[in-house]
Amino acid sequence: AAAWLPFARGRDRPDGGAARPSGALWRDPLAWQVTAFMGLQSSLAYIVFGWLPAALVDRGLDIVAAGLVASVSALAQGVLALVVPTLAARRPDQRPWVVLVVSLPLVGFVGLLVGPLAFAWGFALLLGLGLGGCFGLALTLIVLRAGDPRAAAELSAMAQGVGYCGAALGPFLVGIAHDWSGGWGLPAALYAAVCLSAGSFGLLAARNRTVRI
Repeated sequence: AAAWLPFARGRDRPDGGAARPSGALWRDPLAWQVTAFMGLQSSLAYIVFGWLPAALVDRGLDIVAAGLVASVSALAQGVLALVVPTLAARRPDQRPWVVLVVSLPLVGFVGLLVGPLAFAWGFALLLGLGLGGCFGLALTLIVLRAGDPRAAAELSAMAQGVGYCGAALGPFLVGIAHDWSGGWGLPAALYAAVCLSAGSFGLLAARNRTVRI
C-alpha cells in the first residue's frame, strides 16, 4: 500500500480525485453486466474456499486427503488465470471463453459434491482451472469493455466494489442450504445456479461493446 500511494493520488485527473463510478456508468446496462459477472464468478470461488474441504470430509475423505484435493484445485487456478486473459484479449468477442471458464467449475465442484469420489482429483483440476479462468476473464472484461483508462478505472471500481460485496453472500447461502437439507445435493444445485447466472451475465458482458461514462 505504501509503495502504491504515490500512484493513487490521481495526478492525471483534472480534479485530483480518485476514480469513482460516474452517474452514467451506474445507468449503463453493460457496466452492470460486467459487475454481475465479476461478483458471481467471485462467489463461485468464495464458496469453494469456504466449503470444499468440509464437504469432502463429510463425503468420506480423511482430513489430509481433503486438504490435498483442495490444494490441487487452488494450484490449478494459476494456469488459466494467466492464459485466458492473453488469449481472450486477442478477439473482439469473448463469449466462447465465458462458456469454457464457467463450465469447468460447474462440472468440477458439482462433481466433488455429489459425483463419484474416484474422480475427485480430476474434478479438483477442472474446478481450479475454471475458477482461475473466470477470475482472469473477469478482470480482462473490465479493461476490454472500457473505452479508455479513465473508464477502465471507474468500471473497475464499480465491478469490484459492488461485485465483491455481493459475492460474499455465496458461502452464507450454501451454508444455509447445507444446514436445511443435511446434505450436499442442494448446495450443489445452488452452485450450479450461480454458475449458470455467471455464464448468462458473462455472455452479455463479453460482446464487443464499451461502456458509456
